[in-house]
Amino acid sequence: MRKLSGYPGLVVGVVAVAMAAYHVYARLTWYAPDQQALLYITLAFSLTLSFLLYPLRAGATPDRIPWADLVLTALSLAVVGYMFVYYDYVVNRFPTAHPLATADKVVGVVGILLVLEATRRTIGVSLPIVAAAFLLYGLAGPWLPGVLYHRGLSLELTVDQTYFTTEGVFGVPLGVAGTYVILFIVFGAFLEKSGAGQFFMNFANALAGGARGGPGKVAVVSSSMFGTISGSAVANVMVDGWLTIPMMKRTGFKPEAAAAIEAVASTGGQIMPPIMGAAAFVMAEFLGVSYTQVMIAAAIPAIFYYGALFAAIHFNAMRSGLRGIPKHELPVLGLIIRHQGHLFLPVLVILGLLLQGFTATYAAVLSTVVVLYCRLLEGWAWPFVALGALVWAGGRFELLWILGALGLVAVVLRPEGWARLRQLVVHDVPTGLREGAEHTVPVAMACASAGIVIGIVLQTGLALRFTSFLIEVAAGYKVLALLITMVAGVILGMGMPTTPAYIMQAALLIPAIIKLGVVPIAAHMFAFYFSTLSAVTPPVALAVYAAASIGRASLWGAGVQALKFAAAGFIVPFFFVYSPALLFQGTWTEVLPVLVTGTLGVIALAAGLEGQFLRPATWLERGLFVAAALLLIDPSFLTDAIGLACLVAGLLLQRLRPAPVVVETAPVREVSRT
Repeated sequence: MRKLSGYPGLVVGVVAVAMAAYHVYARLTWYAPDQQALLYITLAFSLTLSFLLYPLRAGATPDRIPWADLVLTALSLAVVGYMFVYYDYVVNRFPTAHPLATADKVVGVVGILLVLEATRRTIGVSLPIVAAAFLLYGLAGPWLPGVLYHRGLSLELTVDQTYFTTEGVFGVPLGVAGTYVILFIVFGAFLEKSGAGQFFMNFANALAGGARGGPGKVAVVSSSMFGTISGSAVANVMVDGWLTIPMMKRTGFKPEAAAAIEAVASTGGQIMPPIMGAAAFVMAEFLGVSYTQVMIAAAIPAIFYYGALFAAIHFNAMRSGLRGIPKHELPVLGLIIRHQGHLFLPVLVILGLLLQGFTATYAAVLSTVVVLYCRLLEGWAWPFVALGALVWAGGRFELLWILGALGLVAVVLRPEGWARLRQLVVHDVPTGLREGAEHTVPVAMACASAGIVIGIVLQTGLALRFTSFLIEVAAGYKVLALLITMVAGVILGMGMPTTPAYIMQAALLIPAIIKLGVVPIAAHMFAFYFSTLSAVTPPVALAVYAAASIGRASLWGAGVQALKFAAAGFIVPFFFVYSPALLFQGTWTEVLPVLVTGTLGVIALAAGLEGQFLRPATWLERGLFVAAALLLIDPSFLTDAIGLACLVAGLLLQRLRPAPVVVETAPVREVSRT
């Protein structure tokens, strides 16, 4: 991405701030344009920033904008502006009843090409190639064999459906990016600017740094919390990894283990409530449910994922004789909470609003306001937010304005209050809005290109034929269809971000496994998990590559270790398909037993894969632990009983066998107490 300064940097900054500010405004007022117009505005901003910020080739013209990119920017504004000029015509026409005019065809073709090029610049070549292949598939249908055959789409109909309807570029994925994702990314940008990243690291160190294998556990806690801000596995690694990986290595972790821990912990940020990756918002739209329902459904699998990783780190540290950081070198938890604990408030507010049933957009905007107040008031934010919650509970919403004004007065009365307020208004707010918009652009372009794929799939009937084909190949066996979906999700996710990888599965594969009897939310969550886990699945494991480069570790060694640490993530999806109680689809009497047995199962899985529980495990004991894990995670009574028996047998064998002498390694890492 270009690092622009001077007049070009100012112009791009203004455009980015305007993009974020407008989308916030559109959620706060009744006078905002309708959804279709909002999609046009989202694409116009995203295309403009794509060509202004991202060069034709990586590393080219890092500090200036070539004339060619200015021309592409002008074309982008022209093809989207055309939709506004003829807005009534575009919205009210019927695609098959009203043929496109010559100007319509030119605008549509240029618009599609601009979307593909902007996507290539922002996220890489894989998704544009896939989208272009689907466009060619739509045109070449009559000449294709077998399940791929269809009557074919004319060039006019392809352009019409792809660019002038809501079943292409301006489809559900782009709508999610413009409605939900940008607001949560802006929230994350403000939270990061408030110092939340460093707070999460300090909090994790104070909480877990002194435990056995403490630095590894710190990586788990801090990366899962930082996932609330970034929503990207690689971004999470690049921010947290520079601190956690060297700390793990200095306390005795092997480079491959340190890199794997950070990669797996960072990847889990996309599946960890309350704020998950962009694909979770798309999932809510596809399912026709609120984001809160998706968030609640994801809770138990996320607990299992991180619980297994936490246990694996503990057993790995036991086997290697590692200890935690000495207590006198750790931050003091009480001091961290006293000086930085107010940074928990925005996350608590957004979680509370979502659980109370408020819309995700409303929760994101209000929580962003809380971030700003926390930035201004620091520790004094607690009483103001508590009073706000009481006013809210009492239904006296008009008093919130008075409370907000009192908060500003309290800021001004504090030492350097005016300077702090001026810094927020002049610098922090524009910077947060700009970074939020810039981070949204790759997501929006990925969603626009994924919309092209969905449009072609719907127009050609490929989804129905592919569903029948998959059911036929699976011969009616649900598990075989799930394995095919798993492999497809991992392969798609290797070449593109989670969101488009999940969207393509939603179009092609998910209908088939739903037809085989899988609950819809379980089917979608299954595809979502494996699209996410591709970040730690060799050979193209981007999160592992990023972590290995920081830790100077072997790529394949780190990749294999990451697979072991993330093993629960590959197994749990199969079990929540067969038992939706793991997704809170049932009563508490159904949910609590699977939560308990599943927790035991992921601990046993970590012990079996790491070869350590009470003491180093023999191959027989490891086999018993892995068997216990597979049986305990499966929620049926019979498998739970057999799994418990296997677990008890393994523990008894360990207890009856004398323990070897292990020399513990003392850490050398020093950590500030502030």
